[in-house]
Amino acid sequence: MPKSPRKVTPTPAVTPKATIRTMILCIPDELPREALTAHQLDRNFGVRGTLSPRFWANPALRLWHHRQIISLRKGRPTCCAGGPVRLLDLDGMRQAAGIGAAIRHQVFSQAVHGTRNATPWHVYEARHLADPHAYPWKTAVADFHHQPRVNAIRMHNAATHGAGRIALDELEMYQAGCMAYQHHSALTAVTGDALITADGAKAAPASDAMADRVTYLEQANRLLTTIDPDQRLLAVAL
Repeated sequence: MPKSPRKVTPTPAVTPKATIRTMILCIPDELPREALTAHQLDRNFGVRGTLSPRFWANPALRLWHHRQIISLRKGRPTCCAGGPVRLLDLDGMRQAAGIGAAIRHQVFSQAVHGTRNATPWHVYEARHLADPHAYPWKTAVADFHHQPRVNAIRMHNAATHGAGRIALDELEMYQAGCMAYQHHSALTAVTGDALITADGAKAAPASDAMADRVTYLEQANRLLTTIDPDQRLLAVAL
């Protein structure tokens, strides 16, 4: 008699967690400035990190505004860790990030010319997490690195120092096209990788996949464009 077919149990899909390097906090009105020091972030927001001079202060900032700005630095543009929205140059940040992204995408296009689109790392990572024994970490890394486009980027980075290097973790965004990469960079400049609202709600991408990043950027930027100009923002590096 023929053998009955072996029952195959499908491996459940696993979505790798999103990489969160910078978090933007909307500071409640009742929280005093003294509570915004780095060592009190965990107690007040459940966030372990350090203040990050990510924001640009408004070019029209006056001397009496300085006490409202958090961790103000010297220079042009004048960087700070945060402050009231009305005293921050968010539009300038977006514009500068978009221009920088256009230049980086041009470098990317030249570096990968002639290669096919590559599968982003999060796809290999998800496959590994779904079945670590059948698909070990080393195999996932090797499969990702063996792609011609990834090798082209790695070769470019090996020969380049400083700002001209291409971030492999942005591969999917680069491959979406110059305009998409510009928009992604411009919006991320202000929203970071995650955001906590003044009432404690957290917004973050579900994964590092571009679709999840876009969903987060839509939510976070919609919120930032509707908040009160006196709302204080704070950037934290995790």
